[in-house]
Amino acid sequence: MTDEKTKLSSGKTYHDDLSIVRSEVDKCMKCGNCMAVCPVYGVEKEEASVTRAKIKVVDAVLNGQLELDDPEVYNMIFNCLVCKSCMTNCPSKVDFGKIALAMRAALVRKKGLFWLKKMIFSTLKNPAVLNTGIKTAAAMQSIVFKADKDIKAISPRSPFALVGSGFGFDSNRKMPELNSKTLKDITPEVVKPDEVKVKVAFFVGDSLNYFYPDAGLDVIEVLKENNVEVHIPKAQNCCGIPVLVHGDIETARTLARRNIDTFEKTGCDYIITACGSCGGAWQHEYVDLLKEDPLYGPKAKYWSERTFDISTFLTKVIDFKKPKGEIRSIVTYHDSCHLKKSMKVFAEPREILKSIPGLEFREMSAPDNCCGSGGSFVISHYDTSQAIGKKKALDINSTGADTVATGCPACMMQLLDNINRFGKKQRVKHYITLLADSYRKERKSG
Repeated sequence: MTDEKTKLSSGKTYHDDLSIVRSEVDKCMKCGNCMAVCPVYGVEKEEASVTRAKIKVVDAVLNGQLELDDPEVYNMIFNCLVCKSCMTNCPSKVDFGKIALAMRAALVRKKGLFWLKKMIFSTLKNPAVLNTGIKTAAAMQSIVFKADKDIKAISPRSPFALVGSGFGFDSNRKMPELNSKTLKDITPEVVKPDEVKVKVAFFVGDSLNYFYPDAGLDVIEVLKENNVEVHIPKAQNCCGIPVLVHGDIETARTLARRNIDTFEKTGCDYIITACGSCGGAWQHEYVDLLKEDPLYGPKAKYWSERTFDISTFLTKVIDFKKPKGEIRSIVTYHDSCHLKKSMKVFAEPREILKSIPGLEFREMSAPDNCCGSGGSFVISHYDTSQAIGKKKALDINSTGADTVATGCPACMMQLLDNINRFGKKQRVKHYITLLADSYRKERKSG
C-alpha cells in the first residue's frame, strides 16, 4: 500500500485524494470533547451532528463500509459550519477542517457540483459577469426588498417573503443593502499618505466590496492615518473560500493563482485583510491548495507569511497611532471563527477597541462561540443557523452594550439579522470603523 508521503509527493493534496486524511481520521479517540463546543450539536442535540460522528462516517467511507455518495453521508458532512471550534477542544489535535474539506471535495469528484452551485461559482471566475450581476441586483433590489435606511438594511417584501420563508427569507429577515458602487469602484488603485512608512496591498474580499464598502473605506482611512500607502488592485478576485468549502477545488485553485499573480504585481511589502475567511485563505488555504504546485506553491508560502489582519498589522507590525477622538459607546466584541481559530487573532481587535477614548468595552460570556453564519449554511440550514444566532444575540444582550463589533463581514450579516429578531437593536460594526470614527473626531476637533 502506498504511504501518505508517497501520495503527497505524487502531486496530490488532501483536496485531491481522500485517503491522505487517513492519519487525521485515525487520531480521533471518539472521546466526545467536540460535543461541548460544536455549535450545530449544541442546538440539534443529535450524535450525527457532532464531529466524532462525522469522522466515523469518513472512516467507514475509507474502509469501504459506506458509499461516498450515500445521501445520509452527504447530509452529515454538509451539516457543518467548518467553524473549527471542535479543533480547539480536541486533545488529539485532529484537524477536522482538512477532513471536512477533503470529504466535500471527494463528494464533488463523485457526484459533481449541484447545477445552481456550478452556475454561481462560475461567476466568481468571471469578475465582469459577477460585477454586472451584483450591480443589476442592486439596481432592482427595491422591487423585491424594502429598505430600512436607519441601519442600511433590506427585508423581503410580500409575496417574496412567503416564498422565501422556508429559507429564512421571511419579512423579518434583515440583510445589508447591495451597493450599486462597489468598494473597488469608489477607490483609486493607490492611496498615498503625505509621508509613506510602508506599502501594503488591501485584499478587500467580496463582502466588503459589495455589501460593506464603507467599512472598506474605513480600513483604507485608518491605514492612511498611520502613514501606510495602500494599493487596492482592481483585478483581485474572490478569495475562493466559498467554493473551497463546497468542494470545488478547481475553481478554488484558479482563484488562488489569479490573486497571487495580481498581488505580486503590486510590489507591496504586506497583504492586509479585514475578514477572517479572506485572511485565512491567504495564510493557510492557498498554501495547502497549491502545496504540490512547483510554481505557485512557493509563492503561496511567501505571501502566507506576509498577510495580516489589519488589527495584527496595526498592533504588531507597526506601532499604530493611538486615537484621541472620544467615542461614547458601550461595545462588546464577537470573535469570528476564522479570524480567531484560523488566523489566531483575538487580542489585537480588543487592544484597538480599548485604546479608543470614551469607549467602554464589555466582554460577552462566550465571545468566540460561533454566530451560525457559515456562508451558505445560513440558507441551507436556516433553522439551525438561526438557533445558533439566537444564542449569540442573547449573549450580546447580557452585556448591556449598544454596539457589537466584529472582524468579519459575514458575521456582521448574521448579527444584523439575529439582533433584529432577538436583540435590543444594537448597532453592528466592524471594529476598524470605530477606530476610524475616533480618528475622524480627532481631526474634526483639532
